[in-house]
Amino acid sequence: MRAYTLRRLLALLPTLFIASLIVFITVRMIPGDVIDMMLSQNDISADKLSRDQLTAALGLDRPMLEQYLIWVSSMLRGDLGASLWQGTPVTEMLLARLPVTFELGLLALLVALALALPIGIYSAIRQDSAGDFFARSFAILLLAVPSFWLGTMVMVFPSIWWGWSPEVAHVKFFDDPVQNIKQMMVPAAVLGAALAAVTMRMTRTMMLEVLRQDYIRTAWAKGLNEPLVVTRHALRNALIPVVTLIGLQAPLLIGGAVIIEQIFVIPGMGLLLLEAVTQRDYPVIAGVFLVVGVAVMLINLVVDLSYGLLDPRVRHR
Repeated sequence: MRAYTLRRLLALLPTLFIASLIVFITVRMIPGDVIDMMLSQNDISADKLSRDQLTAALGLDRPMLEQYLIWVSSMLRGDLGASLWQGTPVTEMLLARLPVTFELGLLALLVALALALPIGIYSAIRQDSAGDFFARSFAILLLAVPSFWLGTMVMVFPSIWWGWSPEVAHVKFFDDPVQNIKQMMVPAAVLGAALAAVTMRMTRTMMLEVLRQDYIRTAWAKGLNEPLVVTRHALRNALIPVVTLIGLQAPLLIGGAVIIEQIFVIPGMGLLLLEAVTQRDYPVIAGVFLVVGVAVMLINLVVDLSYGLLDPRVRHR
């Protein structure tokens, strides 16, 4: 296991290099020029500088390859550069926003699993029953409703009908854990709805397949009760594709956080990315995408390692 984990971590290095190259080039292909935006602002310091002087001051006059090599060398030292507009180190900005997005994603995942696993298991055990029909219809409904539309409806209609709306003044977890969880649960539920629907359907499908296996029939024939057969013999084998699906959905979960943070005014990395794209703040955009890429790769590594825990027949060497 240790050797396998080390090999997988080393394999992440070339992937990270390719991802950094794509991110660096792509963010500079965004339409619009940050220099034009700065000069168009009523900023006295910017007005005194000519276009060439401002470009040189920001280091954008160098060839793109040289800019990339400087960025990579700084990144290897833990320095992702500084914001073109604020001059704040990108690392400092990410460290301030990353815990918020991490909490939102974790809560969304917990909400999705809390809905998907019990309903998916029940739907498989009671196949073609009224509960199964309702569960499948509910999953299709969650798949059909976009998270941005659902989030907008949650913000608008309760405030019109009952005079209630989610809190927009963010409270940090360590300042007031209870208020923080209350504030984050609504956007987390909205973000986790689509993931819950997909996971629910996959759980039902895999449970139906496993329940038809010979060793499950043998367990029933031995007189074992239903909870024991389902939890000990069927569920662990059925969860491997479900865990794989969750790992594949991680990028969508992170991407969905961008929209949800904008709707619910949550100061996470998604809101930071939108602000950076609007301002063409290249170092911040590259930093956010790089952190997201690393997070996705690590999540998939954890998913691969979890196979050995779910199925004893899987051995990592």
